[in-house]
Parts: sequence; structure tokens; C-alpha cells
Amino acid sequence: MAVKRGPGERIVELCKTYSLTRETLAERSGLDIELIRRIEEGYIPDLAPLLKISRALGVRLGTLLDDHEELGPVITRSGQAGESSRFITGLPGSTGGGARTGAGSPVEAAAGGHQGLIFRTLAADKAGRHMEPFIVDIDPNAEQAKSTHEGEEFIHVLSGKLSLEYGGDSYALSGGDSVYYDSIVPHRLSSGDGKPLRILAVIYSPA
Repeated sequence: MAVKRGPGERIVELCKTYSLTRETLAERSGLDIELIRRIEEGYIPDLAPLLKISRALGVRLGTLLDDHEELGPVITRSGQAGESSRFITGLPGSTGGGARTGAGSPVEAAAGGHQGLIFRTLAADKAGRHMEPFIVDIDPNAEQAKSTHEGEEFIHVLSGKLSLEYGGDSYALSGGDSVYYDSIVPHRLSSGDGKPLRILAVIYSPA
């Protein structure tokens, strides 16, 4: 079975293909070159920097997250959401420096202390998609910076209580509630009651 590559490895590969230096990628994406270096080496930030990098490279976000593409429908059975394609995000330093994908990594040992958002992909390998659906488990002590990027997001609360900071406003959602918003407005998701939280998140990124 082919070994799954992390987003950083795919970014390095794409930069080699397009003959792009790290400096050029930083300039095109508007990101700090040190952050790009950390991502290439395995650090997983929130999705906003990955979206900016994908736009700078002229590829879909899914290109950085997937290894294979399927032209037909992609079915994810119950209990199998993204087991081979999942990652954790969190503020740099909140857990000693990000997360790496793969067996034996903090992703596989999330219960061992990583405080962040665990993303499990629901449409890995679907070719040509513009939506990125995830099941997201939010640690009650997760530390996340506010995110802003192109596109739109739909959130449906599966269990727990969600606190959404959107611009200068705050919203409280419970199980069964949903929200649809423009991602360009600074936003942040967190547990609303200090307990674990699970949501369905669909991110739409324009082509």
C-alpha cells in the first residue's frame, strides 16, 4: 500500500515541479517564510495558511491533503472517517510544535496531550472537488488563532456546545444547530462549555 504523504511533503514536491523557491512561495502566499519552512517539515497549522499556499501554487486544497483521486463517488462508511487522512491543528507552541501525520505521531496519540482540532476527511481522493468536508473533534482546551481565508464554511454541531467568534460577535450553538458564513471574516471555533465537541465542517474554496 502506498505511503501517505503529509501536506508539507506535497508542498515541497509541487515547488520542485514548478521551480519555486521557498521565498517565492512566501511572497505569493503572503505567509512568513519561517511558517512555510515549518509546514514543509511537518507542522500542521490551521487551514487558512494551507488554503493560501494552495492558491499560491494554483492547486486545490485537496491536492495538499490527498494522494489519490477518484472520478466517481467517494463513500466514507460510518466509523471510517479519514482514518488514513487526518491531522491536528493548534497554535505553535501549544503542544511543543504542531502535528505530523503517520503512525506514532501526535495524530495517533491525540489522547496523550495534544490540544487542538482533529480533522478527519470525508472526501479524501475525490477528484476535482471544491468542497472539503471534515468531521472535526475540538479539544476543550484547544488554542486556535482566528482564521481568515477565501471561501465559505458550513458547520453542523454533531455533539457538544460550540462557541463561534465571527468578526466582533460571538454565537453559541448546540447539538443539531448549524451555521453558514463567509470565511474571509476572522473566525474561531471552540468548546462552549469546556467539554469535548464534535462538528461536521464543510469548507468551500473558489477555484
